[in-house]
Amino acid sequence: MMDRNDEAGKTEETQKLSIWVDADACPKTLKEILIKAARRTGVKVSFVANQPVGQLPRLPNIQQIQVSTGFDEADNLIVQRVVKSELVITQDIPLADEVIDKGAFVLGPRGQTFTKENIKSRLNMRDFMETMRSSGIQSGGPAPMNAQDVQRFANELDRWLQRHKERY
Repeated sequence: MMDRNDEAGKTEETQKLSIWVDADACPKTLKEILIKAARRTGVKVSFVANQPVGQLPRLPNIQQIQVSTGFDEADNLIVQRVVKSELVITQDIPLADEVIDKGAFVLGPRGQTFTKENIKSRLNMRDFMETMRSSGIQSGGPAPMNAQDVQRFANELDRWLQRHKERY
């Protein structure tokens, strides 16, 4: 299988960029924002999930990739296919860590950006909270998404699209 970075005649600087969505837990509102962005800009958006993600428009730049139901199958496919400077939408901190190592940008569903500078502390906090939950301590979970979260997500998505508009 040919690596996307080795496509004939393309360098990292000229390669078309895509958006990869960890779609198993992607809120409907964000899916709609991503579809509108794909329609408006022509950027390729791939929704990767263990189950169908629902109705998607029939456009050449929007696709659904359904993987088998095994643990982390969607994450593994994203890590395998993402290339430097592409955008990954996920709330999965270990997935974010892996794709950041490959040079990708990561945006969480609440508009938070995950970077080399902040991912290790977020990973440590996630592991700490998981240890607390496994020992019986209930943390209550995150607050429901609100309009500010959605706006922050849309703004960060637009920033990425603006920075990379010549490459999608």
